[in-house]
Amino acid sequence: MKILMHICCGPCTIYPLKELRTQGHEITGVFYNPNIHPYQEYQRRRQTLGDYADKTFLNVVWQEGYPLEEFLRAVAAFNKEERCAFCMRDRLAYTAELAIKEKYDGFTTTLLYSKYQQHDLIREIGKSLGQQLGIFFYYQDFRIGWAEGVKISKELGMYRQPYCGCIYSEKERFYK
Repeated sequence: MKILMHICCGPCTIYPLKELRTQGHEITGVFYNPNIHPYQEYQRRRQTLGDYADKTFLNVVWQEGYPLEEFLRAVAAFNKEERCAFCMRDRLAYTAELAIKEKYDGFTTTLLYSKYQQHDLIREIGKSLGQQLGIFFYYQDFRIGWAEGVKISKELGMYRQPYCGCIYSEKERFYK
């Protein structure tokens, strides 16, 4: 299959990319993460992914601009659960719509790799979008490769972020 894979960051790309390529799929990445704050964090994650993509010959479609303001306006009145669901849906919808436009067979996300993400919610949103938009959502529980991906990312000296990326999660990690 020709799959468009939403990518949240470089380290989370390692295991899913390896798995999908091992299964014979043709993978293109898409970096669309308007939630990441501050801008320096966004740039650091983008650069880390860019360096890894170069090493692994992964073509990546890069989001244009830095639409933080739109993201913040969209989630300002939401509680934590609503914000996270909106954020995941926004990034997966962007990926699915781009996959349709560019004639991919399906879409997936590296969010399915992180043991810190809401895995069941991501799967539910992906499948729902796939049905709604008429494109296959490729689901695989990539968390089984968590330790392998962490090990490789450390060996490569990759930047490993300490929070999901949004201003709210950054606040939570310091506020506790």
